[in-house]
Amino acid sequence: MRIKVCGITRVNDLQGLVANQVDYAGFIFYERSPRFAASRIDARSVRETTGIRKVGVFVNASAEQIKRTVTDYALDMVQLHGDETPEFCATIREIVPVIKAFRIGKNVNWEMELAAFVPVTDYFLFDTASEKGYGGTGERFNWELLQQYPFDHPFLLSGGIAPEDAAIISTLQLPALFAVDINSKFEEAPGIKQLDKVKQFVDDVRQITK
Repeated sequence: MRIKVCGITRVNDLQGLVANQVDYAGFIFYERSPRFAASRIDARSVRETTGIRKVGVFVNASAEQIKRTVTDYALDMVQLHGDETPEFCATIREIVPVIKAFRIGKNVNWEMELAAFVPVTDYFLFDTASEKGYGGTGERFNWELLQQYPFDHPFLLSGGIAPEDAAIISTLQLPALFAVDINSKFEEAPGIKQLDKVKQFVDDVRQITK
């Protein structure tokens, strides 16, 4: 099971993820987010960090902004967390692999809402629909909805995952589950990670799912 830690805003936290062999670090490039990376961590530090795959998170950004940020921060992947179209995903995928995020509410029509995105993305990410904004809300959707997921397309599970959820995640019988994405439940404040909790979660998940 791969692990992504999103909302990184400090070099020390990024280095801590590398030390704990976390697979992906997420940097949010959405100005309304309290974890807006561009104002809190310099591009050179991210660009020169190795040993972890770097994911830029964007919400309805222009293709030009995304391409520029990919270059400045040496991003390995892009996560599109807004209302981007399949055509837009295809455009971005020409330069970098794409994760398309979907906000899950009480119900989901998998075929109608996702089918068009399968050929133009590399992964999906499922987060919790909330009036609070585009992710990072600390809320969890009903994971039982994933039992009806009809595609082989791999996905990341996000939305309110807490340190104690490692055991629950291990019981999920979801063949397309590629990674878990953690964020707000592992912070002392927005963008300030608690690396001890991250380490314990990583250890627990890998012990259970190995």
